[in-house]
Amino acid sequence: MNEIKEVVKRTYTNVVNNATGCCSPSCCSPAEDSYFGEDYSAIEGYEKDADFGLGCGIPTKYAQIAAGNTVLDLGAGAGNDVFIARSIVGDTGQVLGVDMTEAMIDMANANKQKLGYENVEFLLGDIEDLPIEDHTVDVVISNCVLNLVPNKLLAYSEIYRVLKSGGHFCISDIALNGDLPVDLLNAAEMYAGCASGALERSEYLDVIKRAGFKNVIVVEEHQINIPDEMLLRHISKDDLSIYRKSENAILSITVYGRKEN
Repeated sequence: MNEIKEVVKRTYTNVVNNATGCCSPSCCSPAEDSYFGEDYSAIEGYEKDADFGLGCGIPTKYAQIAAGNTVLDLGAGAGNDVFIARSIVGDTGQVLGVDMTEAMIDMANANKQKLGYENVEFLLGDIEDLPIEDHTVDVVISNCVLNLVPNKLLAYSEIYRVLKSGGHFCISDIALNGDLPVDLLNAAEMYAGCASGALERSEYLDVIKRAGFKNVIVVEEHQINIPDEMLLRHISKDDLSIYRKSENAILSITVYGRKEN
């Protein structure tokens, strides 16, 4: 598990150092013939310098964030979703961003300083062991990050721990419909490329429920079409043909869940 985390950290450090999309080129970076990321540019609070195109949804769209809320963004990167959330909570709220990559935290803090926000804080930390006190957060958001976490039950248990009673999360993530080719799943670099760390859709939702959440619903879902040339870096032409003929798919799902007590 530590090896996986190191791969992810190195990859996202390279994103900052090279100022390019994730694993460029990779499935994390929107390509002309694939659909992965979402266009944030028209959303209030959007900060271009904080957007590396690493997301797979817009969790703030369904997160029901209110003025004055305390919001936590997991895997905050350079601050893209944090700054969107800050535009909603206003001066009376607070937005926290946690990321395990030092280079991303440095970039996020540089963006924060430029914007002059005093109620935004970026924390270096692990999603499986959040540096956040119990029962202190109204809303947790995350964008295409939980699939990279080795122990997803522990991660969602941590989300449950930090949320207030009645608090909720809205998380965009990657899930699988059916089975991906073994060679693709075993490609270590794919853990930083959004597919190999993902669970089958029903298993993913079951993990969330096992962590204690109620009223778990998928509020948005679509299939991600990864170009053949990218897949052929990891699987054979025969496996690609079998995969294309199957009903298996990589999905972007945005999930909502509430902590009842």
